[in-house]
Amino acid sequence: MTDVRRTELADNLAAVENRISTACAKAGRPRDEVTLIVVTKTYPASDVRLLAELGVRHVAENRDQDAAPKAAECADLPLTWHFVGQLQTNKVRSVARYAGLVQSVDRARLVTALSREAVRAERELGCLIQVALDAESGRQGERGGVAPDGVPALAEAIAGAQGLRLDGVMTVAPLSGPYAGRQLAAFERLMEISTDLRVNHPAANMVSAGMSADLEDAVRAGATHVRVGTAVLGVRPRLG
Repeated sequence: MTDVRRTELADNLAAVENRISTACAKAGRPRDEVTLIVVTKTYPASDVRLLAELGVRHVAENRDQDAAPKAAECADLPLTWHFVGQLQTNKVRSVARYAGLVQSVDRARLVTALSREAVRAERELGCLIQVALDAESGRQGERGGVAPDGVPALAEAIAGAQGLRLDGVMTVAPLSGPYAGRQLAAFERLMEISTDLRVNHPAANMVSAGMSADLEDAVRAGATHVRVGTAVLGVRPRLG
């Protein structure tokens, strides 16, 4: 069964790689400008191990209760774990032990908690500001994230926090608001926000956008990282 699954994952990875390469070529971008993050949420540690054997180096999870045991089981693998889900402060201590990057930073209280636990764990955590393109000023988005006008203040908070590193921005294509159904426009807006951010934080050049259905739009807009789950892992019986 493992051999069958390995072949399935290898074939799916090759197809996704072809999509990314083609999108980069169309956008006039070098292929090495875009990093694939495989979203392994709801899939078992055995899949993560196979992905690592197939050359995957970045994996993402959105629920700590699933991610923590999986990361522990795969601690021997050369992987960077990205936390991409809405993060409650009571889960921060656990996440800070295994995540290399938290892509869903969207409020000052979370920055404070992440800083405290990163220092406690003697680790440096990369942070992406999750931008909600469906949120009005001062509000959060339906799927988490800070409104665009809240990005500068949050960036300063992260940049000034012990144990944290400001790496860039992330978004999830919104389901409502002016960018609903307009993924390319949403990702282009994120790139504008990234450009503004880099005026004061030039090292914060990571732009995480695009998933299985819309990775081409993300690459075209300039994303540096795409988060792909279903297109790599397929549809399988879920954990739990």
